[in-house]
Amino acid sequence: MVFDMEVEEKSMERKMEKVQSVIGVGWMKQERITTDPEVMGGQPCIRGLRIPVSLIIKLIAVGRTNREILDDYPELEEEDIKQSLEYAAWTVSEKVLPLVV
Repeated sequence: MVFDMEVEEKSMERKMEKVQSVIGVGWMKQERITTDPEVMGGQPCIRGLRIPVSLIIKLIAVGRTNREILDDYPELEEEDIKQSLEYAAWTVSEKVLPLVV
């Protein structure tokens, strides 16, 4: 039984490595923001958890403090909130250029 759990855990680690987004944004490296088509419809999430980056941004936008967010979501860490904000800043700073055919 323990062996099966280890094999399953290794398989999950490999899967997460395969789909994990490690986004280099200038000086910043996003190692906690992951995307997986099987988790939350492929939305960027925190460390493969079912907590999308957009939720963290929305909570901050309505005035929740980091402490309140961490209390409500104990599986999160301060660095998760920081990288969510960095990811959001990077996303809105990206330029989308029209494709001229």
